[in-house]
Amino acid sequence: MNYKTMVAIVSVVLAFLGVACHKKEDNYGLGNGPRSYPFNTAATVGMIADIVRNVAGDKAVVHGIIGEGVDPHVYKPSRPDVVVLSESDIVFYNGLMLEGKMGDVLIRVARKGKLVHAVTEEILDGGDYVMTDAEEHYDPHVWMDVQGWIKATDVVAKALAEYDSENAEYYKANGAKYKKELVKLDAYAKRVVSSIPEKQRVLVTAHDAFNYMGRAYGLKVMGIQGMSTESEAGVKRIEDLVSYLSENSIPAVFVESSVSDKNVKALVEGSKAKGHSIRIGGELFSDAMGASGTYEGTYIGMIDHNVTVLTRALGGEAPKKGLNGKLSH
Repeated sequence: MNYKTMVAIVSVVLAFLGVACHKKEDNYGLGNGPRSYPFNTAATVGMIADIVRNVAGDKAVVHGIIGEGVDPHVYKPSRPDVVVLSESDIVFYNGLMLEGKMGDVLIRVARKGKLVHAVTEEILDGGDYVMTDAEEHYDPHVWMDVQGWIKATDVVAKALAEYDSENAEYYKANGAKYKKELVKLDAYAKRVVSSIPEKQRVLVTAHDAFNYMGRAYGLKVMGIQGMSTESEAGVKRIEDLVSYLSENSIPAVFVESSVSDKNVKALVEGSKAKGHSIRIGGELFSDAMGASGTYEGTYIGMIDHNVTVLTRALGGEAPKKGLNGKLSH
């Protein structure tokens, strides 16, 4: 089956099941509000959970399924995860096959009458925003462009307002407030990345998670692996990257918090063998945020960390503590 067709089918099935099942309920269907407060919501990954927390405020408890430092591409939901999803009133997921091994579980949850929303639904409907690889697989890492995450915030705010219409204005106001912070973050990213010498605006990481960031902020992005960490890095790919790094005097490459650093270290050693000294410029957050309870454990902190660390390592100018002066390193 064509990959894009599969994504579309999963999205349609989830949307249809959620709405159809809710129409059968007289009291607590779509837009009729929760039974009590705070109601339960679930989000597959931390970046989505952070949107929901900011928009839902004290009206909902947000359960994040996949934690920090965990790769969502290969994550298999546990029995406790399935229970949390089943007991949530609304579930939010990426929608571009980021959580590829959770599709069946999400469909089962929707069949039970739960609302299941893809936060990328507006992005997918918006024409050519979504990026693809050579095999036309959708790139799910839309949060790497803050403008994309602003669109995801709109989806969450709309979904919560429809479910709990009595508090619709509350969710809209919270969404608007959060988006103002995202606009500031987007402007900061553009400003600091533009300070990197043009020939050094090259971001090399473990896998292709940063293409949206590259497009949005003017970086050439090169991943050792493909968009999914399940793909293997070939010897030729590593050799080609070593040659590129050496020939273009790129000063740094980056490891990722949720992916093995083995291949990145191979690049460093290979470059050294060619007489080009290159260093690991820092650890970036790709498919997962930082530790819970830290600034980097929020979406804003995650992106602030990434653009600040890569800018400084590649020869640009950015404050060590980042946009909000909260970075821990």
